[in-house]
Amino acid sequence: MISVLVSLLLTARSCLRSRAALQLEVLALRHQLQVLNRSRSRRLRLVPADRWLWAWLSRSWTAWQTALVIVQPETVITWHRQGFRLFWTWKSRRRVGRPTLAADVRSLIRSMSETNPLWGAPRIHGELLKLGLDVSQATVAKYMLRRIRPPSQTWRTFLTNHVHQIAAADFFVVPTATCRLLFVLVILAHERRRVVHIAVTDHPTAAWTAQ
Repeated sequence: MISVLVSLLLTARSCLRSRAALQLEVLALRHQLQVLNRSRSRRLRLVPADRWLWAWLSRSWTAWQTALVIVQPETVITWHRQGFRLFWTWKSRRRVGRPTLAADVRSLIRSMSETNPLWGAPRIHGELLKLGLDVSQATVAKYMLRRIRPPSQTWRTFLTNHVHQIAAADFFVVPTATCRLLFVLVILAHERRRVVHIAVTDHPTAAWTAQ
């Protein structure tokens, strides 16, 4: 009695499903039977086509897990991820880029940049266009002669070399005991921290500061 009820329920479910879903289920079950017939031993013999099929079914059929018997659903998900990585690896493969520039044109660019050190890539690009050579400005900049410039000195080296000519100035306010404000200007020489100039006033002006 129970088996009859189960058969009736399965038949009713089959009637409610679409024809495409039934075809996909039949395909999945037949494929698994072929895999079992192929595998005479206890270990399944799966080929890449089997993995590709189930990876496609997992994306095209929502109820694919109900018909899966030979492996776990997590295994199919792993196959799909591996196929996704392989697809994007193939899609992002290195392709052949632009054709290389002729050797005589490269030599001409280097010669022009060496002879005219003040010319940049836009100027050389314009001169090449006048000669009928259709070369992009980025290509010109790529093959220009690179000049080696000496490294600039550090801030510490600059201070060491010019310590005799450097002075520090400070302008501040001092309150007095009688509630007055005195404006003080102090100039120090960096060489020995020596006071070069000091001035005090209660009414600073531009002329007083400039003296």
